[in-house]
Formats: sequence, C-alpha cells, structure tokens
Amino acid sequence: MDEITFRPADDGADPGVLVELYDAAARWMQRNGIDQWKPGGKDAAHFRLRMKEGEVWLAEAAGRIVGAFELWWEDEPAWGPQPPKAGYVHRLMVDRGQAPAGTGRALLAHAEHRIAAAGRGWSRLDCLASNPRLRTYYEAAGYTVVGEQPGKRDGGGSPYAVTLLEKLLEPA
Repeated sequence: MDEITFRPADDGADPGVLVELYDAAARWMQRNGIDQWKPGGKDAAHFRLRMKEGEVWLAEAAGRIVGAFELWWEDEPAWGPQPPKAGYVHRLMVDRGQAPAGTGRALLAHAEHRIAAAGRGWSRLDCLASNPRLRTYYEAAGYTVVGEQPGKRDGGGSPYAVTLLEKLLEPA
C-alpha cells in the first residue's frame, strides 16, 4: 500500500480541492444508490468555516490528495449539548480513483489520534439512518450505535434521521 500522510487543510487552494473531493464522493454515492450527499452540497465557504471552527485534514498518497475529513469539537445538532469529552468526525471522503486500499480506515485512525491527543476519550460520528452500508463500515471499525437523532436538519431546513455512533479511545 502507498504510504498515506496527513496534513491540515489550508485556506489557499485546499477549499476548492475539498469541494471536488466532496462532489466526487457524492456522485459515487448516487451511482451506488446511497442517498446521503448531493453534488454541490458543500462549497468552499463551508470548508473555510470548518477550518476556522475545527479542523480539516487531508490525506495524501503518491503526491495526490486521496481523502479528507472534518473534525469538530462539538456537534449539538446531532448530539445535543455535551461536556468536552469527544471529537466528532464529519465528511469522511475518499477519492475512489486514486486512494490506496485502506484509506478510509487510515482517515478514521488519524481522526481518532487527533481526538485522543486533545485529551478527549471518545470519537463520535453519525450517518444517515437509511445508510446501513456505512453503519456496517463504522461498526467494523469499532464504533457502537448509541442512538438515533430523528430531527437533524440539512442546509435547506429539511429534517432527516441519523444513526449516532461512538468509539472509546485509548489515551494518547
């Protein structure tokens, strides 16, 4: 497997690269009957805001960006008010045409490392309740379903249900 390295996204060209990665992942989902993301659903301003309010990480292999994720330090819309004991992984994206096998798991592992290094003991994420394939993927990576949030809202205000998952991390 090609070595995967990680770096924080920067405000220069990276927001545009993240939009391309998101749109490609959304098109792949649509082709595979997964109704989760839509092309055009996130713009460069979204990723700039995520960089400002949390962390956005890029994965590189063989000189190419092959994946990314957002790391949030709170997620009230899905999890409600919480004490600062978790990090929240969002928008786990893999370039299916360029990424070596195992890139998704490597992205999760890096997110978990960042969360533990911040002194937080839990990695949390969510997926659409109607996406059993992704739920199974996260469960195979050690995450446990802890509930469902039936009223999360998308950018247009429409409600949708998400499955909430978490994983206890080893201290850094």
